Amino acid sequence: MLYCADLKLREVAERLACRLDGDGDVDVIRVAGIDVAQGGDLTFFANSRYADALRSTQATAVILADDAQAAPCAMLRSPTPYLAFARAVGLFADVVRPAPGVDPASSIAPDVTLGEGVSIGPFVSIGAGASIGPRTIVHPSVHIGPGTSVGADCVLHSHVAVRERVVIGDRVVLQNAAVVGSDGFGFAQRPDGTHEKIPQVGIVVIEADVEIGAHVAIDRPAMGETRIRAGAKIDNLVQIGHGVRVGRNALLAAQVGIAGSTTVEDSVVLAGQVGVNGHVTIGEGTRATGQTGITHSVPRGSFISGLPAIDNRAWRKAATSFKLLPALRKRVAALERRLAELEAAPPSTE
Repeated sequence: MLYCADLKLREVAERLACRLDGDGDVDVIRVAGIDVAQGGDLTFFANSRYADALRSTQATAVILADDAQAAPCAMLRSPTPYLAFARAVGLFADVVRPAPGVDPASSIAPDVTLGEGVSIGPFVSIGAGASIGPRTIVHPSVHIGPGTSVGADCVLHSHVAVRERVVIGDRVVLQNAAVVGSDGFGFAQRPDGTHEKIPQVGIVVIEADVEIGAHVAIDRPAMGETRIRAGAKIDNLVQIGHGVRVGRNALLAAQVGIAGSTTVEDSVVLAGQVGVNGHVTIGEGTRATGQTGITHSVPRGSFISGLPAIDNRAWRKAATSFKLLPALRKRVAALERRLAELEAAPPSTE
């Protein structure tokens, strides 16, 4: 649950651009789930599986679609109820913003450029020639390498590491322990079978409005750049290899792994544990369900599943057959034995 000072429901409706059905003078103090909401709570309904919970909710008000069934409380109607809910959470969130300034326990090179209103926490290290844009927050124990550029209104949470010469745009969020600009996995085999490291001297570019989850690793290439385009959202524990290009508004869920030199075009959605081969292209708007293995390029607008990835409908039909395979194997073996018996039998004299 999220708390803030009391707001009248009418004011909430105005801020969220929702149509109010009910008493606008009631007080709302927090946002809560539909099954636990009580008096004073604002909740939301966007999934028909929660229809019973909607009918019995104790919330003071509910956000729901324009054509949704009526609720037993005041309603905020919206054509995009989930988006309105997201904004309500922000409206009621008790956000604690660090005060601007540089903590004396930080270590900042003399030639670093800091924009107006920047907040630098303790034990932060910032290398020579780096720049931090206005109002950006750098939480404790963050490392920012030499020559790195971080834009305005960014948030870098504790233990983030941004390596040398990385470029980060405006309004980027890096969650705890994300690593941007780590060396790509590149080695050349020597005649004796050992491996020599290929220097990874390229850069990583993170465009505006990107969010990168905790423990994400985004590698730099030997040459050129790894680029995450504007609006992409990356969940925790994702690996992005060297030279990868991730398109605008792409969504990469937990434990996605993308091998080097792959292009993920705009608005692609990769669900949890999707693996992608190197040097392939995933077309715009493609969706891949969890644990899909993408071994080849995929045309735009695809909906894929399985390993190797195939059309989702074909995969679902195949998946229903998996449980029948043991019985089918027994039937085939029995038929083979019967055929062998027939072939071994003496010919009929009739």
